[in-house]
Amino acid sequence: MTLNNKTFKRAARTSTILFFFFMLLHQTDKLLIGPLQTQVMDTFKMTYTQWGMINTGALLVGAILYPVWGWLNDHYNRGKLLALASLVWGSTTWLSAIVKTFPAFLVTRSSTGIDDSSYPGMMSLLADYYPPKSRGKIYGLLQLTQPLGYLLGMVLALILGGAIGWRNVFFITGSLGIVLAIAIFFGVKDVPRGSSEVELQGVEVSKYKFSWKTVGEIFKKKSLYFVFAQGFIGVFPWNVITYYFFGYLATDRGYDSNTQLMIMAPAVLVMALGYPLGGSLGDRLFKRTKRGRLIAGAIGILLGAIFLAITMSVPNPQVGLFTAMLLLTALFMPFPSPNIVSTIYDVTLPEVRSTANAVQNFIEFIGSASAPLIAGIIADKFSVGTAILSISLITWALCFLLILVAIIMIPKDITAMHRQLEERAAAEKAG
Repeated sequence: MTLNNKTFKRAARTSTILFFFFMLLHQTDKLLIGPLQTQVMDTFKMTYTQWGMINTGALLVGAILYPVWGWLNDHYNRGKLLALASLVWGSTTWLSAIVKTFPAFLVTRSSTGIDDSSYPGMMSLLADYYPPKSRGKIYGLLQLTQPLGYLLGMVLALILGGAIGWRNVFFITGSLGIVLAIAIFFGVKDVPRGSSEVELQGVEVSKYKFSWKTVGEIFKKKSLYFVFAQGFIGVFPWNVITYYFFGYLATDRGYDSNTQLMIMAPAVLVMALGYPLGGSLGDRLFKRTKRGRLIAGAIGILLGAIFLAITMSVPNPQVGLFTAMLLLTALFMPFPSPNIVSTIYDVTLPEVRSTANAVQNFIEFIGSASAPLIAGIIADKFSVGTAILSISLITWALCFLLILVAIIMIPKDITAMHRQLEERAAAEKAG
């Protein structure tokens, strides 16, 4: 599909807006279960280990399907595939609200992971709408939907959960998924892969198609070895905090629901700010050095770990100090996310970017899928706080070291990718 400049820009804006609302409401649905933990556990008489199982199940399903979604998105219309993912989201959430037994809930909740792995297509489509110099900001903007979705889910859980029950809350969010599926199906336009690359302006880019040979080149990028390796453990803290932090506030710290809301609402809002701030910092540093995005990510990892350790050491009665330290943790935690996605696209060719992103997400999910279960086992044996702190600090320390190695190697791989684009442009113009 070829669009004139005005239509192209309008399609980019429309797609970005629809993707923002898809991610916001999808993250709300996905993360809603955290604030509803007590209600759901009481309904099915779960232990912490069983609670970990249902969250690990969804993560494993998502991990397994990442390569499938990546392949599909590099072959077919990415807008239509995302509409399908939204329909699956709505349907599986409805099924989770209907079942009456723990085994059935384990199956249906695990099935919600099917659509969780559809994001690489969305990100690669946006990479074809926006040039490299602005991708960090765009990804940061979209990724702030995760904390905003968590906040919206928290509000729904604390306000509606007690009034109408967790099952009816699931019915509401599932219905929104079906509505968005229709909007995305008709509102999102796909564009040729590589449309926004500077070297390919004026070049017929649609001739370059997915090939397994090009996929193989992904694994020749030495910097990606370390980016992928940090991804294997990098989501551990996120999964543990997402699924256990409300329980930690209630059990380990003894805070009531109002205090929890007073603490978490500003923390989530600050976290939302961290995504575009981290992406913008990465874009700014990237203009100065090819290492810029990963430097921004490393800063976030280091400061996030330091402030989490301080936060967890604050005595329970000092709610104000605990909240202040949590806000600082929340600000820096998201810094790596938009910069990792942008870095992957900085070193991979346009026609395999969905697959490259899917490989990263697959590795992340496979590595971190066990995090809720491991945390549940630790929590049953020690405490929820011990589970959160030990898992987070160990994995972040390893991630920081891996990112440092990637920082050294990344310039060579970025230069090599742009050389390939220049060769394509030269060959096209010569022919």
